Amino acid sequence: MSSNTPLRQLERVVIRFAGDSGDGMQLTGDRFTSDTAALGNDLSTLPNFPAEIRAPQGTLPGVSSFQVHFADHDIATPGDAPDVLVAMNPAALKANLADLPRGATIIANSDEFTKRNLAKVGYAANPLEDDSLTDGGYHLHALPLTSMTVEALSDFAGLTRKEKERAKNMLALGLLSWLYSRDTESTEAFLRAKFASAPEVLAANLAALRTGHAYGETTEDFAVRYQVAPAPMPPGTYRTITGNQALALGLVAAAERTGLPLVLGSYPITPASDILHQLASFKRLGVTTLQAEDEIAAVGMALGASFGGALGVTTTSGPGLALKSETIGLAVSTELPLVVIDIQRGGPSTGLPTKTEQADLLQAMYGRNGESPVAVLAARSPTDCFDAALEAVRIATTYRTPVVLLSDGYLGNGSEPWRVPAAADLPDLTVELTTGPNDVDDAGTPVFHPYLRDEDTLARPWAVPGTPGLEHRIGGIEKADVTGHISYDPANHDTMVRLRQAKIDRIADSLPPLEVDDPGGEARLLVLGWGSTYGPIAAATRLVRATGAKVARAHLRHLAPFPADLGEVLHRYDRVLLPEMNLGQLALLLRGRYLVDVRSHTAVRGLPFTAGELAQVIHEHLMATQGQEVLP
Repeated sequence: MSSNTPLRQLERVVIRFAGDSGDGMQLTGDRFTSDTAALGNDLSTLPNFPAEIRAPQGTLPGVSSFQVHFADHDIATPGDAPDVLVAMNPAALKANLADLPRGATIIANSDEFTKRNLAKVGYAANPLEDDSLTDGGYHLHALPLTSMTVEALSDFAGLTRKEKERAKNMLALGLLSWLYSRDTESTEAFLRAKFASAPEVLAANLAALRTGHAYGETTEDFAVRYQVAPAPMPPGTYRTITGNQALALGLVAAAERTGLPLVLGSYPITPASDILHQLASFKRLGVTTLQAEDEIAAVGMALGASFGGALGVTTTSGPGLALKSETIGLAVSTELPLVVIDIQRGGPSTGLPTKTEQADLLQAMYGRNGESPVAVLAARSPTDCFDAALEAVRIATTYRTPVVLLSDGYLGNGSEPWRVPAAADLPDLTVELTTGPNDVDDAGTPVFHPYLRDEDTLARPWAVPGTPGLEHRIGGIEKADVTGHISYDPANHDTMVRLRQAKIDRIADSLPPLEVDDPGGEARLLVLGWGSTYGPIAAATRLVRATGAKVARAHLRHLAPFPADLGEVLHRYDRVLLPEMNLGQLALLLRGRYLVDVRSHTAVRGLPFTAGELAQVIHEHLMATQGQEVLP
């Protein structure tokens, strides 16, 4: 039947691959994503995995999943709920079943639904056999994926049964590729590169992949297969990119545009480590990566590199940002450029290392002793991480200040199609280092004053150590204005504190007006966001507008300083709604700064908001603007 299986056209599909941590679900999802990107679909992904290196096999804490949403149109999120769940064991089914809407398809590996595995997750009866799933409105395909894989690899005498079983994820990938009309050529090329030194393992994985595809073609289990057309996109060269990959490439591009060598001082920490891994591969471009013994040493290396005339960068997550605070304060005092990238995760302490959160904002803004202002900005999507890195470098080098760039686990690990920019289209970030005297003394003799400031930016000179005539003191003790000599004078300290804050405030002069999406200009409700809430807010406002309601939205990239016109925008609307994955940190700042009763909607579940959830919240606040009671 299968070669003649009817082909149904779909606008969008959400698939979730779920299994044990050792089942290769992240690799399976990543390969399906790459094959989907090659077809030109717009897509968004959400990897979700446990923090443990290997949780107990077959248990709920050990479930790893990868969700991919692909469509023939522009999409903003990984999808609220899966249309298809691939469950490799009972734990994967139980952990994800509540997320499935009625009518969803379940493809389950029936070989793993043994009495022992069922008991591990509290199933008294086998859900694949008791009709509970079909009675619940799900389309169930119970397939013996493990034994099918072992049988397909029966001729591979050099592999043990356990080694053969590991290829079951490739068989599942082959089947899903057939079901959704995906090409497997890029996955085959990936496997050839990955297992080039292990020819039998390579052959086994290729055989499993092709077996899954062939099974789809020959079985009668599936009455229809599906196709999603390419999404219309501007012409150009595209690739799939994660937020962490985009940050790494953005830093390399920024270094090229500044003309400075890039030096990364970093200590491995989830979910930021991939930036270190990526940048370590760019040694040929003059990138230096230093894996330090701890977070404090890492930021010290980066600041030292900046002192030496390089572009100093350090990467971390929330716990590491706390450890770096004293050295960031030193960068504030010495007024040197420093880029600090914080890939936020669930906290406090070590918290939820592999889950996402937006709760480091106040730490980024104020988590240092004394009046210690820094610039703070946040990326809004995986692809936006590239542009955010360029902007962070622009601010750091232009204003001679530390910049904290906030991303999070959702953006860092998530992926979407990225249009590769032309080098000529990137901003000019050329840095002019100080090479000679910048003032004269009372006798008219040329001198160098390390804290003589630029009139527009208030930035001090950047003089590389060893430049004749430009010797100057540097360190954490307060400096005298202009001369940089050590000073304990009260009036001077007040002056320097205010100058450092004024320098950060000046950044706002270089920022564009806040972009407000308000079709018709008639909305009374503004939905404001920052960071990774961009996608869910965009999708939610689409849903609300589809009902005929009027709602405006705006998204902040710059959080310190705020855009100059932010206050005017906030006061323009009857009500401002601010969704955050924390307990209302930005809302607190906006209320205090602009005296606007910003309404918070918060969640700290380790997962991004869903569009449906936010659409309901927006609807409730729209009712309130019309004098109706807000639902509880």
